[in-house]
Amino acid sequence: MAEMLKGIGASDGVAVAKAYLLVQPDLSFEKKTVEDSEGEIARLQSALAKSTEELQAIRDKAADSLGEAEAQVFDAHLMVLSDPEMIGSIESNIKDNKTNAESGLKEVTDMFIGMFEAMEDNPYMQERAADIKDVAKRILSHLLGVKLPNPSMINEEVVVVAHDLTPSDTAQLDRRYVKAFVTDIGGRTSHSAIMARSLEIPAIVGTKEITTKVAEGDMLAVNGIDGEAFIHPTDEQKAAVIKIGEDYAELKAEWDKLKDAKTVTADGKHIELAANIGTPKDLEGVNNNGGEAVGLYRTEFLYMDSPDFPTEDDQYQAYKAVLEGMAGKPVVVRTMDIGGDKELPYLQLPHEMNPFLGYRAIRICLAEDAMFRTQLRALLRASVHGQLRIMFPMIATLQEFRSAKALLDEEKAKLIAEGVEVASDIQVGIMIEIPAAAVIADKFAKEVDFFSVGTNDLIQYTMAADRMNERVSYLYQPYNPSILRLIKNVIDAAHAEGKWAGMCGEMAGDQTAVPLLVGLGLDEFSMSATSILKTRSLMKRLDTAKMAELADKAINECDTADEVVALVDSYTK
Repeated sequence: MAEMLKGIGASDGVAVAKAYLLVQPDLSFEKKTVEDSEGEIARLQSALAKSTEELQAIRDKAADSLGEAEAQVFDAHLMVLSDPEMIGSIESNIKDNKTNAESGLKEVTDMFIGMFEAMEDNPYMQERAADIKDVAKRILSHLLGVKLPNPSMINEEVVVVAHDLTPSDTAQLDRRYVKAFVTDIGGRTSHSAIMARSLEIPAIVGTKEITTKVAEGDMLAVNGIDGEAFIHPTDEQKAAVIKIGEDYAELKAEWDKLKDAKTVTADGKHIELAANIGTPKDLEGVNNNGGEAVGLYRTEFLYMDSPDFPTEDDQYQAYKAVLEGMAGKPVVVRTMDIGGDKELPYLQLPHEMNPFLGYRAIRICLAEDAMFRTQLRALLRASVHGQLRIMFPMIATLQEFRSAKALLDEEKAKLIAEGVEVASDIQVGIMIEIPAAAVIADKFAKEVDFFSVGTNDLIQYTMAADRMNERVSYLYQPYNPSILRLIKNVIDAAHAEGKWAGMCGEMAGDQTAVPLLVGLGLDEFSMSATSILKTRSLMKRLDTAKMAELADKAINECDTADEVVALVDSYTK
């Protein structure tokens, strides 16, 4: 029986395929006394063999698609599986206590995990604890006969269904096979949604209940444009979704004609349209979509995709690749923004009640300045390969900016003293995402070279509404007059000092927000590469004087976000 679930359309496009459930299975079991210990040991050996075979396949796939360095984490898992001391202890436990294999496995692995986790001053041993946890879970799944999901091993066309997707889950999705994804939670600005847009995978988030309604292999029709997922779709529903996809493809073909055009408004004003990227591999999308710059290079993926802190040279190669790939066009590189929902297993961050308001981004960089200096040196060395702009995230106070800039200047002086060439025209700016910084943007504008407004966080901090929490998602209001006033304050402050102001939050590619932002005088719009041509097409129809009048009315005459949306519609229809 067909059923339609409504969610938030997070990435445009459609798909019709079988469901692949990326949901952790139930691994609970009962402890039992067993007479046939040899039979239990045979079950254990069978589970070990299956786990080894599975991990070997995952390792080979990771080496193939991500490189040898990425695959090494699975070598550690394979070593755990063949560790005679641990396996011997599990077998002895089964024999001596006449217990079932599941219980023998859990008691011994829990003991090893506890022992290694207690070695707090030894990060290597703590990593071993994580490896044993992972491996124990895999062996247990084979003992219980349940399947552990593994997105990297998908080899047929599917729609991935999950409660939520972590950035590392999303990074493992193979676009050849993953035709769409649908989640229970999340909003348009959650990391999975942002990555879906950069990978051009249709996505619906925040359906609240997709994982409880769908079984592995169920047929799904996904309309990411309108945020509708059909479970067991009828032939008519499939045809309707496919037709929506065809119409969207025609529209895209029209936008594609603008690939080599400059971005100009109806009255001839040029505006820079840039792209947000996570890795050098994303450059293909930027160039295919006619990006005039990279307005945000999220360097934390360099850290998240590495088993340890990336070296200065690793980072230098990545930054050089992006600068060269943009062939002289500007590239804004954001320094490491770890924390919030982005964690590093090898950086032991404190557990916090409110990680989004906690120890993250520039706050970590200023405290752990050795790590920060490594990144700054790599950036400075790469600066000679293109037009580099460096941006510090999560700046709340002038002192933070001055401290970060001082470290940059120190590293620059050291490199020059070593005879290393560094570009002389590197712009240094900040991301405006904390209301405190937006309010005193006039003070910052005297010291920075540019601003880039990070609306994803600016909105959640201003509205005191977690953007990952679907219960308060109604408060994620980009068009609220309060948000528009903050943005206007930032743009006006930049222009008063002859500086430029950009935006790298998802609002920059939002088709309702674009006319308002043009009216407010925003100089640079940076968005998912897939939104560039759609936005260029819209800007061609906008007159800047009329949009300035629109923005002024929105800020001074509208009381609510809904009134602003209605006003924009009346101007742009």
